[in-house]
Amino acid sequence: MTVIRQQDVIDSVADALQFISYYHPLDFVQAVHKAYEMELNPAAKDAMAQILINSRLCAMGKRPICQDTGIVTVFVEVGMEVRWDATLSLEEMINEGVRQAYTHPDNPLRASILADPAGARKNTRDNTPAVIHTRIVPGNTVDVRVAAKGGGSENKSKLVMLNPSDSIVDWIVKTVPTMGAGWCPPGMLGLGIGGTAEKAAVLAKESLMDPIDIHELRKRGPTNRIEELRLEIMDAVNRLGIGAQGLGGLTTVLDVKIKDYPTHAASLPVAMIPNCAATRHTHFTLTGEGPALQTAPALSSWPEVSWELGDSVRRVNLDTVTAEDTHAWQPGETLLLSGTMYTGRDAAHKRMTQMLQQGELLPVDLRGKFIYYVGPVDPVRDEIMGPAGPTTATRMDKFTDYILEQTGLIGMIGKAERGPVAIEAIRKHGAVYLMAVGGAAYLVSKAITEAKVVAFEDLGMEAIYAFTVKDMPVSVAVDARGESVHITGPKIWQANIEEQALELI
Repeated sequence: MTVIRQQDVIDSVADALQFISYYHPLDFVQAVHKAYEMELNPAAKDAMAQILINSRLCAMGKRPICQDTGIVTVFVEVGMEVRWDATLSLEEMINEGVRQAYTHPDNPLRASILADPAGARKNTRDNTPAVIHTRIVPGNTVDVRVAAKGGGSENKSKLVMLNPSDSIVDWIVKTVPTMGAGWCPPGMLGLGIGGTAEKAAVLAKESLMDPIDIHELRKRGPTNRIEELRLEIMDAVNRLGIGAQGLGGLTTVLDVKIKDYPTHAASLPVAMIPNCAATRHTHFTLTGEGPALQTAPALSSWPEVSWELGDSVRRVNLDTVTAEDTHAWQPGETLLLSGTMYTGRDAAHKRMTQMLQQGELLPVDLRGKFIYYVGPVDPVRDEIMGPAGPTTATRMDKFTDYILEQTGLIGMIGKAERGPVAIEAIRKHGAVYLMAVGGAAYLVSKAITEAKVVAFEDLGMEAIYAFTVKDMPVSVAVDARGESVHITGPKIWQANIEEQALELI
C-alpha cells in the first residue's frame, strides 16, 4: 500500500504552480510559432511575435508569463489503495501548496482571489482557495493535474442547453464572435458535451489539460465523431478571421479539445471555455517516493523570434502629447510610448466615479493623461515592476464616458476590444484607446523605468500607480473618430479567408 505524505503533496503543488507561472507547455509554444510563420496579417504576426518573445524571456527570468497569475484549478485522482500520512485534509494540503507558491519570495505571484464574491470581495492575499475536483479511482498513486486560469479567458466561458437536433458547430460559430478578444487568442477552445449543465462545464475545463495535437489528428484523419467535431470546429472558427488578439488573421484557435459524457434524451448541454495565450497547466503523479517535481525544458526548445519595428512606428512622449496630437493617429498604427501614465482598473474606476459624484477631488490629475488598465505583479530583485500586461478593457466600458467627461483624460490602454458604449464615448470626447498585447506581460514590464503607488494603496494590485515607461509598444485600437480595428480587422480577414477558399474550389 502506497503512503502519501502531507509535505509531498504541498511541495509538489507549490512547485507545479511556480513552474507553470513562467514555463509555457512546449506544445503551446510550438503551435503559436507554427501559426506565427503562417500568419499574413502583419498586426497579428506582430502580436504573436511578442507572445513568443515574452514566453522565452519568462523561461529565462523565471517570472510570470502574464500578470494575471490565475485562479488555481486542480483535478486529482486518488488511488483506492493509497494511505495518507497527513493531518490536513487533501483540500487543505493543496491549498497550502497554493499559498506557498503564490507567496514565494523569489517569484511572488499576483493574488487575485476574492472572498465574499457577491459582497465585500476581500482579497484572500495568497490566491487560496483553489477549485478542486477529486475522483477516487483504482490504483495506488495520486495523479494531479494543475492549472492556473486567467480571469480574462475564464470570463468568456459559455454554457448552453441545446436541443438534441441542434448543431453544435453552428452554435460555436455564432457564439465565438460574441466573446470578443478578451480571452487573448490565439488559444484553445475546451468543450464539454453531455451530462448535465455542471458536468459539461467541468468536462470543458478538464479538456484544456490535454496537449495540443490537432495537426497530428488532421494528418492521420479522424476515427470518431468527436475527432471529426474537433476539426470542423477549428476550421469554422479560424474562418471567422478573428485572429491573434482579435486584430484579424488566419489563426484564432490553435486546437479544439472535447470531452463528452452520456446525457438525457431530451438534452444536449454544451460548455465552451477558452484558454488564453498564457496557457498554464502541468501534471504530476505521487507514488510515495517523495515530492513529484517538474523538469525544466531546455531554452533551445523556444524558437528564436525577433520583434522588428517598422518604418511607420510613431514615438510618443506621454508628458507632452496633446489631444490634438492623438487625432492624427490611425487605427492599427504602432506606437512606442515614453513618459508617465497612470494605472487603474475596475476597483479604481469605481472609487474614482464615486468620489467625483460626491464632489470630491481625485488623488491624481488625469487631465491630458493616459490610464493603463493593469494590475501588476510585485517586483523582485532589481525589477522596477513585475509583469504588467493589460487587463480586459471592456470591464471599464461603463465608466468610460463619465471619466472622460469629468477628468480630461485623453487616452486609455488595455487589452482587446471596446464595446459600443465605450467606442461612442471615445468618439464623443475625441479620445483614443490603445491596445497592448495580452500574454506579453513580462515583455511590457521591461519598458517600465519607474513605478510608485500614488492612490488607493488599500486596493493592492488594483491601486493606482504612476508608471514611467520607455518605448512601450501599443497599437491604436480605437481612434479619435471611433474606428475600431477589432471591428474592421476581423471583417477584412474573414473576407480574405473566404476569397482564398473560393479560389481553391
